[in-house]
Amino acid sequence: MLYAFWVGLCTSLFVITADAFSKSWVHSSLPIMSSRYPAYPYGGIPVFQNFMGIEFSITHLTNRGAAWGTFGGYQDLLVGMRVVLIIAMIIYLLFFNKQKIWQLPLSLVIAGALGNVIDYFRYGHVVDMFHFNLWGYDFPVFNVADSAVCIGIFSMIAISTWQDFKCKECK
Repeated sequence: MLYAFWVGLCTSLFVITADAFSKSWVHSSLPIMSSRYPAYPYGGIPVFQNFMGIEFSITHLTNRGAAWGTFGGYQDLLVGMRVVLIIAMIIYLLFFNKQKIWQLPLSLVIAGALGNVIDYFRYGHVVDMFHFNLWGYDFPVFNVADSAVCIGIFSMIAISTWQDFKCKECK
């Protein structure tokens, strides 16, 4: 169990550090875009264009709400709820979680959520930067912390599905 704890802690520290450095670079190097889905000529750094219909750029957008900017008018309430949920997940992870397989996904979700809360206190908003256009669909702009949360949640769904499938096979 100690090994899983250290893996989770190191992963969390890596995510928080990578998130902080990437946001700091974007915040200090790129102008804030006024559009939710910026186009290349108006700012940002194109990484690749029209690679099998996919385009990707690094840009600087701000988000004062939750996912996709929802509840942007309730920023203080959102940060309070995030802090409470982070504390609850840390308590669960340290004192109630009995399965090593959950350590890494929970650590990813906690680290990602913490990265976005740190933004609130550092910048007054969340800094987003990764902009994908997938075959004409402008995917919502996101950051390293958002990626960690999504990977953690999808991992938990996959683990739950696998455990349910395994238990049904046993019966």
